[in-house]
Amino acid sequence: MDMSLEVIHALKSIARSKEVDEELILETLRVALVSAAKKKFGAECRVDVAIDEEAGKLEVFCLKTAVEKVEDPAVEISLEEARRIDPEAKLGDDVKIVIPIEAFGRNAIQAAKQIVVQRVREAERERIYQEYQKRIGEIVMGSVQQIDRGNIIVNLGRAEAILPSREQIPREQFRQGNTVKAYIVDVNKSSKGPQVVLSRAHRDFLAKLFELEVPEIKDGTVEIKAVAREPGARSKIAVHSHDDKIDAVGACVGMKGSRVQTIVRELGGERIDIVLWSDDPITFVTRALSPAKVIHAELDPDDRKVTVVVADDQLSLAIGKGGQNARLAAKLTNYKIDLINESQYAERLEFQKMARVSIDEVEGVSEKIKERLRAAGIDTVDAILKTDIGGLQEIDGIGEKTAEKIIEAANAKLETLKEAYRTAKAAKSQEVLAERDESELRDEGEESEAREKESSEVDAADDQAK
Repeated sequence: MDMSLEVIHALKSIARSKEVDEELILETLRVALVSAAKKKFGAECRVDVAIDEEAGKLEVFCLKTAVEKVEDPAVEISLEEARRIDPEAKLGDDVKIVIPIEAFGRNAIQAAKQIVVQRVREAERERIYQEYQKRIGEIVMGSVQQIDRGNIIVNLGRAEAILPSREQIPREQFRQGNTVKAYIVDVNKSSKGPQVVLSRAHRDFLAKLFELEVPEIKDGTVEIKAVAREPGARSKIAVHSHDDKIDAVGACVGMKGSRVQTIVRELGGERIDIVLWSDDPITFVTRALSPAKVIHAELDPDDRKVTVVVADDQLSLAIGKGGQNARLAAKLTNYKIDLINESQYAERLEFQKMARVSIDEVEGVSEKIKERLRAAGIDTVDAILKTDIGGLQEIDGIGEKTAEKIIEAANAKLETLKEAYRTAKAAKSQEVLAERDESELRDEGEESEAREKESSEVDAADDQAK
């Protein structure tokens, strides 16, 4: 077989095995051969390469101009010599002088080969990089190749991936050879080729696992609206059904919990709360705080805050261990959550009622200033505290220092009222406790008398029997 034909066939085979564009490989070969020829015959030499893929023919030639007298052999050829190559050559014509590949020499051919190999490697890396760039957001499976300072190197077959320690589920252990399932978060270029960055801690990893396990999510009937996650511990996922006949939560849980349990096992026992999404913030927040039962909720849309009231014995359940339940609910709903129990809520309402006391009862503010405040529509402590210093300064005759003094006095009055309320409440609690203790003592006395009477009757019966 012709050597040039062998070269073309070999390169096409490489292109197919590496899934690299054949045209790119052949163009690289052309560039490599031109470079090799110039090294062999001089940089001034005009070299070109003709590749006929169909015929499997590769031809390297040097172009020289036909002249009467040769002054530069690298680019000129005598007319007489030119006509030996092309009988019709004339002065000034460019003549093709074919250079056999064997004439390049071993070093030149080796250099050309290196250029082609390097280009193939670069093309393969670029193809893999582009392929995995498109797959960001997908779940992949690979085998653990090695563990380096906590980072896990994963073999994906055609690419190398890294599962950084920060993207791993806490306390999860892997050994060399283990199969690992993870979520592609990024793809980086490195000297060793593209490196795929994986995650098992990402919240979207959880969402993708549900998509794999729940056909209704995959076909779009059920939609995942939000995910909040603390990897390895607990997570919450909000779902919504676009079909009234499909129960979104039930579809995700599966028959006897089969679907969600598959995901829980994959995540090493991570607890998963599935809640029904709602476009009503109060309803959504209430559901997100499950399993706690909410008694009352109030929305502050400007501050994106929901005040939630639960029974006194439900507060710790609503907050969760280390604040986890409330924290995840806030992340899931994207609302600040102010959690209080019934007793705190009652106290808060009482304080709000106190704040509506007239400014006449505020000490340290002159009557003249109070008149100006009333004229501006500010006639309660609450109204003062809802107006900032800048707002008070807009009232004629009130400067910065006076405004500060007014707010300070209003706060002082409110604190006095609060303290009086707390004192009265504590006193009432003491009275209740005292009454309860007295009642318990009375009950104990009555029980003791009954026991003594019963004992006496038994003794009398015994004496009569004797």
